[in-house]
Amino acid sequence: MLKAAVVVIAIFGGLGYYVWDYNTSPTGGNAKAEASASAAAEEAKTHDPEIGDCVKVADPQGDPLPTVVDCGSPEAEYKTGALLPGQDQECSAEYDYGIQYRNSRGFDYTLCFTKIRSAWSIRPDLP
Repeated sequence: MLKAAVVVIAIFGGLGYYVWDYNTSPTGGNAKAEASASAAAEEAKTHDPEIGDCVKVADPQGDPLPTVVDCGSPEAEYKTGALLPGQDQECSAEYDYGIQYRNSRGFDYTLCFTKIRSAWSIRPDLP
């Protein structure tokens, strides 16, 4: 009977230590999960431009993915000019490009962009 009690105490002690370590260790599972969630949130922000942000667009003819970049960067292709709420909105003629988003929660919108005409696009031979 005493051996069984020692085994039960050892199991609960080990389980208790695991839970404590998971939640308090800076390299434990909870810290890793929080760091991963934080990194994912930061990554998502880079693909969610606001009005005035400059972007480069990956796969513009297929499944476009805008990435926020510095406006002075040679990577900057477009500047975000408008957000049109609603489904199937069309950007006006003052914009050069638009991306339509469909959200499962019912908030559909279109982002409109103006092409950045910089020295980089006019003179690609510049350093």
